[in-house]
Amino acid sequence: MKISRRTALKATLGSALAALPLPYVANAAGTDWSKLRGQTIVINWPSHPHFDIAKKLIPEFTAATGIKVELDEMQYLRMKDAQVLQMSKPQGDYDVIVYVIMWKTEYVQRNFLTELAPLFANEALAMKDYNKDDIITAYLEGLGLVGGPRGYLPGPGAKLYGIPYGAECSVLAYRKDIFAKHNLAPPKTYDDMLAAARKVKEKEPGMGGLTQRAQAGHQVTAGWLMHLTPYDGLVIDDKFEPRVSDPAAIKATEVYKEFIDTGPAGAASFDFGQCINSFLQGQSAMYCDSISIFGPARDPAKSKVTETTGYVVHPKAVKYSGELGGFGLAIPKNSARRDAAFAFMQWITAAQQDVRVTAQGGQPTRWSTLDHPDVKKIYPVDIYRECLKIANPDWRPIINEWTEISEKVLGIRLSEIITGKTPIKPAMDSAAAEIRTIMTRAGYYKT
Repeated sequence: MKISRRTALKATLGSALAALPLPYVANAAGTDWSKLRGQTIVINWPSHPHFDIAKKLIPEFTAATGIKVELDEMQYLRMKDAQVLQMSKPQGDYDVIVYVIMWKTEYVQRNFLTELAPLFANEALAMKDYNKDDIITAYLEGLGLVGGPRGYLPGPGAKLYGIPYGAECSVLAYRKDIFAKHNLAPPKTYDDMLAAARKVKEKEPGMGGLTQRAQAGHQVTAGWLMHLTPYDGLVIDDKFEPRVSDPAAIKATEVYKEFIDTGPAGAASFDFGQCINSFLQGQSAMYCDSISIFGPARDPAKSKVTETTGYVVHPKAVKYSGELGGFGLAIPKNSARRDAAFAFMQWITAAQQDVRVTAQGGQPTRWSTLDHPDVKKIYPVDIYRECLKIANPDWRPIINEWTEISEKVLGIRLSEIITGKTPIKPAMDSAAAEIRTIMTRAGYYKT
């Protein structure tokens, strides 16, 4: 897709925050970006609640720096094809990309991304008060680092290629009124959560217990992963052998299917939007997925349960283990405007912008944001900190082959299971064999 750099940013963005005071200008922070004035950068990012809020700040970035911005905005699962196309060229149209955590290792191994450490070491470009250490540790490591253990975990060999933005962990939201009506305590364990799902399905006509993602492909795999590591299951082990038909994975799959069976009407085909809307519209008593629910749940234009939603940490099965995922910002290696792209990445993730986006319903990037009084007024900070403690950087294997495994193997076999087409054990045995074929083809096993 060819993007015209003559396309102006929509005027509505310019007027959206016209009445708000400008945040600190780059020069006021001790950084001279004057040589970058007049440049235009193109950013590929998702249609997503966090980014819908963040894009309102873009006119302020242009006012502060003189750098113009064009957005190529699309549904997030469509972004990868567009990004790979542009980053495979000698010079691409994208100067900043928003990537999903699953893509980071592949992008680095294909030599698509710019390493960020040299840019942060450049005194002419680095914001003096940026404070990279203030970025939530699990997010910076999980979304930003590539090259460590297993190729994607923090440790020896890991280098920084991205900055988390729109990062997330998992949380359980529940209907306080429905739980009180049926004398149910907020779930601490999977047994609690299963018992609540069964009772709600039995006692509340038209309401399901737990809403989940389950649409064939990426979505059903994402829904299943919510339960895999809490049961101490793995997709692959340290030797890259598939473990999806092990007893722990089978148990997690049985639990996932029961949640679908006791869930709201149509649950077996929900994508993420349908999943979250089922809870927000009062069709489900529980939601266990991304913390991106925090903003919509308190917005009366989107939610019917603004006064009745409670939160607890992702419950314990065999162990506590929560999601670590979401989005990050990176600079394609073939960008011709790397310096301006780096200026944008720093500015949009700086402390003041992070507070403003979070206070309007976005997802925080920094520890200091969680301490800000404006954020504490409207954000369940204490629960969020607890969720971060159990966020698992090895929630899924972030290897080059993950998209194929997620969408074409697990995304098909799990769909067959939850729709009743195939029993659990035979379907997961087939998935394990297919994963091993993929890993063999990719050369993971040394003879």
